[in-house]
Amino acid sequence: MIRFECDYNTGAHPQVLEALAATNLEPCPGYGEDEHCARAARMIRDLCRAPEADVHFLVGGTQANLTVIAAALRPHQGAVCTALAHINSHETGAVEATGHKLLPLPTGDGKLTAEQLDELCREHETDPAREHKTQPGLVYLSHPTELGTVYTRAELEAISQTAHRHGLLLYVDGARLAYGLAASDLTLPDLARLCDVFYLGGTKAGALFGEAVVILNETLKRDFRYLIKQRGGMLAKGRLLGVQFEALLADGLYERIGRKAVDQALRLKRALLDKGWPLMVDSPTNQQFVVVPDEIYAQLAQKYSTDYNGKPDPDHTAIRFCTGWSTSEEDLDALIADIRAL
Repeated sequence: MIRFECDYNTGAHPQVLEALAATNLEPCPGYGEDEHCARAARMIRDLCRAPEADVHFLVGGTQANLTVIAAALRPHQGAVCTALAHINSHETGAVEATGHKLLPLPTGDGKLTAEQLDELCREHETDPAREHKTQPGLVYLSHPTELGTVYTRAELEAISQTAHRHGLLLYVDGARLAYGLAASDLTLPDLARLCDVFYLGGTKAGALFGEAVVILNETLKRDFRYLIKQRGGMLAKGRLLGVQFEALLADGLYERIGRKAVDQALRLKRALLDKGWPLMVDSPTNQQFVVVPDEIYAQLAQKYSTDYNGKPDPDHTAIRFCTGWSTSEEDLDALIADIRAL
């Protein structure tokens, strides 16, 4: 079986494994208080051009999301997101289990707009019964979105301005940030300038596990390590996270991983379009969503593993193809050749 269902179905990039092996017997302090984590944090601050940023390494994306959101919100506040947002559709109510309601908005392409956010905030602010309702306190975005779409710099600037005008914090989930940066005009300095907090994803971009949370908002910085520990995101052997991010961020590897997977996905996208199969959304990233006849889906499933995304009608199936750091050109060539032959 050739696997295209996700971008984390293999271990770690060889350079990450080499770095882990090279430091395996090096004694270090625990819980991220080691020089590898400190060095990786400095690398991230330099890349973001944000010397004032706090950087924390957590074990996974769900832990990062629930810890950041719990830290950012007061008890009566909720997180604004899209209905398709990862925290609303893929995390088993993890954020709401912390006591904070999600405030999802409809979306066709996975993205939230500044206009939607402004309307929601104005409705709450002018509602005479607002004290009986959840107050919007934070905006959650992911870049890319769950549908592989991306925000432009202008779009994120508009959302940031709207959020801050209404007193909301802006948080960007960067689980697939390597691919989002490769497919948009947004940069790490842009994110550091416009967001209160965001994270660089490692798990889906060549690390065995781990995410790097970057905090710009001064209020959020206070006691954040207490919350990491309380929410289960702190790794005792924290140096493993620092070592991995040192490797990923050295010599542009993180950017190359993103660019390579995006280029592969765009090759696949052209083959899908050439067949005349409709795409669910126009994704410029490593995730490509397509609707195929059921008989085609059955034929593909004999050789390729994809991500099932439902049935838009009785005769068709929506699937996702996902490329990643370990996707080989040979496997991609085989998939494209088989698609053309169908």
